[in-house]
Amino acid sequence: MIGEWGSAVPVLAVAAALWSRRPGATAVAGAGSLGLTAAGAAVGGFAEGGPAGLLGVVELGGLLALLTVTVRSGRGWPAAGVLAVALLGWPFRYAAPVEGWQRVGLLGFGAAGTLGAVLVGGYLWSLDGLRRREVAAARRAEQLELAHDLHDFVAHDVSGMLALAQAGGFLAAGHPEQAEVFRRIEQSGQQALASLDRTVALLRTADAATGARRSPQPGIAELPLLADRFTASGAAEVRLDLPERPVGRETGATAYRIVVEALTNVRRHAPEARTVAVTLRHGRAGRLELTIADDGGAAESPARRRGGHGLSGLAARVEALGGTLDAGRAGRGWLVTATFPPSAEGAS
Repeated sequence: MIGEWGSAVPVLAVAAALWSRRPGATAVAGAGSLGLTAAGAAVGGFAEGGPAGLLGVVELGGLLALLTVTVRSGRGWPAAGVLAVALLGWPFRYAAPVEGWQRVGLLGFGAAGTLGAVLVGGYLWSLDGLRRREVAAARRAEQLELAHDLHDFVAHDVSGMLALAQAGGFLAAGHPEQAEVFRRIEQSGQQALASLDRTVALLRTADAATGARRSPQPGIAELPLLADRFTASGAAEVRLDLPERPVGRETGATAYRIVVEALTNVRRHAPEARTVAVTLRHGRAGRLELTIADDGGAAESPARRRGGHGLSGLAARVEALGGTLDAGRAGRGWLVTATFPPSAEGAS
């Protein structure tokens, strides 16, 4: 009986271990292998003491195919158990006609086939893992891109609308009904910005240190356009003082985002500001220093004191480059200061 059905044992073991993960592949390989076993037994090809012949080789191929799929599934302990069964179970049907070193050689043949199946399955498993990581990285990149767009552009534009509503409220001070409309617009704008902050925080919850690839980000060269847009919107005048020496790409992109965040905070927390001075210069020991100072004179609100999700996230980014980021009161206004080491400045 062992000679006829011994090879069915590893087939069933593989199928039982794998069915829950890949039922389709398991059904095809298992049914094919067991079908060949039954057909061979029916015609007497696998009678005890008889040679395995072509059907036995094909059956072994089906078993190894199941093992390959099992290893590919990545289930450690079931795959290890199947490996042992596949290695030891298949040669049992040769027990009657094979003795001594011949049995050892047959066992080695089965082990070689099993090792090949494991290697192929492991390679396919690694490819599957690589594809999963690439998909996860792409999704993470989309999340981060959306978070950056919401923060840099949507929040920026909503802040501009908020500033206009605040200005309208001042102009309509003598008309209570109109002033109330502007007050409600301002209140709705504040709520919208708070919702955007929460959304950005949720999008940034996952580890930002993934290897997700992102499109090129704006840098120092785009600061003049940003300043012109901010000034043209009716907010404070932005005065730029930028260095002539080139700045590293990563440092430039981070500096740009710090300026965007600082200008957004001016709109939200210091609408009465008249000027915002943005200075980027090379300081002592080759360090790059960025300062954004406004003359708003606004009260130190809890939201501004925390810096919001923008500055807190940027602080971690600056620290990753070996620099520092600070924000706080300075005279009548608010001052944001960032420093970058020479190594970060030279990064491309």
